[in-house]
Amino acid sequence: MMLIKCPHCGARAVTEFTYGGAAEIARPADPVGVSDAQWTDYVYMRDNPRGVHDEVWQHSAGCRRWIAVRRNTLTHDVIATADPGKLPHR
Repeated sequence: MMLIKCPHCGARAVTEFTYGGAAEIARPADPVGVSDAQWTDYVYMRDNPRGVHDEVWQHSAGCRRWIAVRRNTLTHDVIATADPGKLPHR
């Protein structure tokens, strides 16, 4: 089972977390002003990278905080975790 180390609660099973998406994709600044096509691009049009990738996860069955996770999507190895925006540069 994959373990994710919550910076606030320690190592926990992945089943305690909810995947939030790629860390570098920002939600539209003006959600009301974007078109349906722009929302479709934001929600569905994602790359599916193989290898090291930065993501956001919510510790939904724990402290409920959002955390940043650097993970290898090929092996599922968790390389680093931190508060959002605080992962060390690669």
